[in-house]
Amino acid sequence: MSKTILITGASKGIGFALAQQFLNNGYFVIGTSRTGEIENLFHSNFTNLKLDLSEEETIYKFDKNLENRKIEIDILINNAGIGPDLDTFKPEKESFKHTFDVNVTGTVFFTELLCKHIKNGGKIINISSKMGSIELCERTDSVAYRMSKTALNMYTKILTNRLLDKQKIATVHPGWVRTTIAKDNIINGRLSTDESAIKIFNFVTSDFETGIFWDIEAERKTEW
Repeated sequence: MSKTILITGASKGIGFALAQQFLNNGYFVIGTSRTGEIENLFHSNFTNLKLDLSEEETIYKFDKNLENRKIEIDILINNAGIGPDLDTFKPEKESFKHTFDVNVTGTVFFTELLCKHIKNGGKIINISSKMGSIELCERTDSVAYRMSKTALNMYTKILTNRLLDKQKIATVHPGWVRTTIAKDNIINGRLSTDESAIKIFNFVTSDFETGIFWDIEAERKTEW
């Protein structure tokens, strides 16, 4: 029987490439987008559902939708995230708040609701960044983005402790990917979205150690 994977933020970038990768490998894929529409992704095993992590109401509607459809999830990939202060050097209040609303508050409370839909033996993957690593931090840029990913990393550890005998949990650094999240990424990113998605797919479908922080690009554990 084919497995079902839920990927947030599937309308573009890494999320879009992940949806294609899992579809190509026989999975049923539920992809989310803020508008409820995803262009140029047509497949009989693909379902697009509306979700805006900054709006609490859409999170509850999403949960109820899965409940009504009696959908069970094998894998949840929390991919949706924003970085409006990437490549800037001082925090700005509105973008700081919006970053945490999506990357932390929305992601955490979405996951809390979704846990009951995830099968025993399933997996929860948080797409984070080495920019959220306290141990590796040597720069002063992107304050909100870095802090939000640090918080997400802590949530991974908390979930690992709570769900130790139920699901496998991991934080993933997707590499320096050529996406539109920041100009620097577009110019200097080392991986295409497809290359990152393939590496993430290989990790997610492996028998990884629960609670790990995995660097996709280097293919090894990284520092918290």
